[in-house]
Amino acid sequence: MTLAEFDSEYRKAYPVVCGVDEAGRGPLAGDVYAAAVVFAPDTVIEGINDSKKLTAKKREKLFDEIKEKALFWSIQIATVEEIEDINILNSAMLAMKRAVENLGTQPDIVLVDGNKTPEVQCKSVSVIGGDAKSQSIAAASILAKVARDRYMFEIAKEYPQWQFERHKGYGTKLHYEMIDKFGVTPVHRSSFLKKYYAKKNKT
Repeated sequence: MTLAEFDSEYRKAYPVVCGVDEAGRGPLAGDVYAAAVVFAPDTVIEGINDSKKLTAKKREKLFDEIKEKALFWSIQIATVEEIEDINILNSAMLAMKRAVENLGTQPDIVLVDGNKTPEVQCKSVSVIGGDAKSQSIAAASILAKVARDRYMFEIAKEYPQWQFERHKGYGTKLHYEMIDKFGVTPVHRSSFLKKYYAKKNKT
């Protein structure tokens, strides 16, 4: 079954199918992004797949094509402050909820990558590995990933020493080295660094 066919199966009972995914749950810094996408039944975009399996160049190309061909699309965030306040899982759900609410249409069903769904005003279904099964979820994963990467490039201009353009906020060796050298910025998620500092203080 192709990714487009997967969505078509749901359309038999729910005409307006919306795919939802997030990007940025794991990083030590930056907002978490989410996207929602609704395609017309006959829209098929070649090369669409889980954003993690695509090159940055391919994602950028598909980003524009998805926005052009989708009936509705939305990209929303939950901030670092919200992540610190209500935790990353709840923040990811909040970003996804915002993405659905800002679509400009009311979907009949929301297909969400993962094992949990946000609180939305329609039926929602969690799809494990959904970004490799559903065209609308895969499209949402690409929109969220590209939008977040672009945001991290902007953050890198504000805080050049931390080299966010290279690690995108993820807990890489380079990122930890920059934290050790320069400390943390206002865009770092302090709660994500507690274990790291606790471990460092023991050594």
